[in-house]
Amino acid sequence: MSRVWSIALHGGAGPIRQADYSAAEAHMAETLKIACAALEVGARAVDVAEKAIMALEESGHHIAGRGASPNALGQWELDAAIMDGETRNAGAVAALRGFRSPIRAARMVMDHSRHVMLVGKGASLFLRGRGLRRVWNPRDYYRPSVKRTIEPGELAHGTVGAVVLDGEGRLAAATSTGGLLGKMPGRVGDTPILGAGTWADERVAVSCTGQGEYFMRAAVAADISARVRYGKLGLKEAAAAALEDVHFLGGDGGLIAVDVLGNITVPFISESMKRGIASSRGEFHVAVRR
Repeated sequence: MSRVWSIALHGGAGPIRQADYSAAEAHMAETLKIACAALEVGARAVDVAEKAIMALEESGHHIAGRGASPNALGQWELDAAIMDGETRNAGAVAALRGFRSPIRAARMVMDHSRHVMLVGKGASLFLRGRGLRRVWNPRDYYRPSVKRTIEPGELAHGTVGAVVLDGEGRLAAATSTGGLLGKMPGRVGDTPILGAGTWADERVAVSCTGQGEYFMRAAVAADISARVRYGKLGLKEAAAAALEDVHFLGGDGGLIAVDVLGNITVPFISESMKRGIASSRGEFHVAVRR
């Protein structure tokens, strides 16, 4: 087994100015430590990514999982995707209602269906009876991590993500979100769209966060891999160039990425981004602001 492994997590770009994120940072650090211990003993990248996202979802510190906010009708519709870079197998769910862990639901789609994405009622029908934990009383379970009035036209957002390189050189990415605050019912952003908000192959793993409409229009996640493959750019340069495309279109956000060499980059063009990195080289860092 290769001794090189790396992991990066994010809890969303553009946190509210002057808010106290100490609890979120502490939880992310603990989640990273658990992931590091698993990678140290040979865990697969895709499994580590899934478990890290499950922990971030359940924490309630982010606009994903338990911390998600309702849409304009007061309903919780959540999105998630997971991708195994070794095989390019992937699973995604969108506008999912009634399940505690959207990333676990996405993993079920990947492992137990012939499809890549299931949405809405179809996803719920597929997932029923498969042992996933349910949300029976949404207003009792969800604890929105952001409570504020959304201005007309504002794309206020939040997401959690993980990218992992394991000791065998396998890459994986996973992303989960509650979507835009106060979004229109049925709105789906970049998170469950492979190549836009989530991507993993034999070169890189990427998870994005930000205004999903712009990340979809720029195909950011897969674009980074293409820039590495065809443009011969390093990971940091490729990620920065892809984000510059988002900025050019008028969007904001950030991303986390890791390559097969274990390099990590966590760029963002928003004011801040909740993020954490760790590696077998001794790196370990958690931060929110620049």
